[in-house]
Amino acid sequence: MTVERFRQAAENVGTAVVPVADIGDACRYIAGRCDGPVLLPSQPSLERGGLSAELEQQVKLLTAFDKSAAEQAAAGISGANFGIAETGTIVLESSAEPVRLATTLPPKHFVLIDPAKIVADGRAAVPYLQNLHHLAPQSFIAYITGPSRTADIERVLTIGVHGPKELHILLLDNLSSDFMES
Repeated sequence: MTVERFRQAAENVGTAVVPVADIGDACRYIAGRCDGPVLLPSQPSLERGGLSAELEQQVKLLTAFDKSAAEQAAAGISGANFGIAETGTIVLESSAEPVRLATTLPPKHFVLIDPAKIVADGRAAVPYLQNLHHLAPQSFIAYITGPSRTADIERVLTIGVHGPKELHILLLDNLSSDFMES
């Protein structure tokens, strides 16, 4: 129920939500939608899952990069600390600059998340946010709900001005159920 609610809310704001069977399936999905370099910052759940080894066989993968490389990338990949079903939101502790670059500069952002890390609503997210703040009080926590959008220029809705034009959330069972790990 919570995962289905998450999917519906995310799709309502223009996000693609796709269940994938395994890391290989996730890599094929990503590679099939990228025509250039892909940014993969260091994140524990993604490293443990073997994503980089599998993905580098299919796309040009950048694991060490700066802002200029990030601006030229076709996509960025991240994990997530957790998701909020009510709004289709991904919550990501992104204090590390490579994570922020990978999730904001390329035109496409792919998020891998274990469905076990999706909570019902903002109220259910509070204990996890408190733990994140306790473990890293100076952290930057991003709330990502759909592709970047703005209507601040003549009230015309524009997608992708301040971030990715596309957001793809890949649901992968047994990736990591640790809410403190992205």
